[in-house]
Amino acid sequence: MSEKIGFIGLGNMGHPMAKNLEKAGFPLFVYNRSAEKAEDFKAQSKVAVDVKELVKNSDVIFTMLTNDQAANEVYKQILELNISDKLFIDMSTISPETSGKIADAVKIKEASFLDAPVAGSTKPAAEGTLIIMVGGDEKDLERARPYLEKLGKQIKHLGKNGKGLAAKLSVNYFISALYQGLAETILFSDTLGIEREDMLDIINESASGSGATKVKTPLLIEENYQPAFSLDLMLKDILLAKDAGADFPFTKTLIETYKSAQNEGFGKDDVIGIIQYLSKM
Repeated sequence: MSEKIGFIGLGNMGHPMAKNLEKAGFPLFVYNRSAEKAEDFKAQSKVAVDVKELVKNSDVIFTMLTNDQAANEVYKQILELNISDKLFIDMSTISPETSGKIADAVKIKEASFLDAPVAGSTKPAAEGTLIIMVGGDEKDLERARPYLEKLGKQIKHLGKNGKGLAAKLSVNYFISALYQGLAETILFSDTLGIEREDMLDIINESASGSGATKVKTPLLIEENYQPAFSLDLMLKDILLAKDAGADFPFTKTLIETYKSAQNEGFGKDDVIGIIQYLSKM
């Protein structure tokens, strides 16, 4: 394949994803606002000095950005360029409204756009086993597929632009509830004198277990909440889900708990670090 690939955003998720594209041998340009995160790409790939240099030198551009503000800032620069025939694949979790406006603006400039957020955290990102939820035209997905296949084990085409994000917000709404429930369950079993390792083994080996519970087990046992996916980001996604129409009895509880945990200083910890806040209630 002769297309040149660009990747903007080398955070906890973006860095291992871009590394998988590099390992696959694609001609790769990368850019991150904090330049040190791009250092280990210099040996095999090209590090752009800014967004515009990357876009000018790439045919297919991935973006993996923190929030709506970051996405708007990056795409504002992109839309100042001639981007005709380029394909943009935004893997960020942002609001459907913002994503829709970006998609429309990109198409006006005669380029293509997919929203393609992922299910999975840093470990599946490194292993290339993410679930990729795609919204956009089938022809654009087929162009993107050889690259997406290096990032995920399953690619789900869900319909037009915005449908990928709709699925992502739904998944993260569920995960936010699951992690609060898991944290409360562990605290409850703590008070009853059950060792955490035993309780988590029971959960993980029974019908109540899942990949989500298993990946957080070491953090809960070691009480080490270094972030794979931060509580701050989970709260952002719960609020995005609310704005998109999630208005259920549990919604208010989730927002109240995660926001209170953030206010108490736990926002930068891993999302399962919510147990630290709950333990103080």
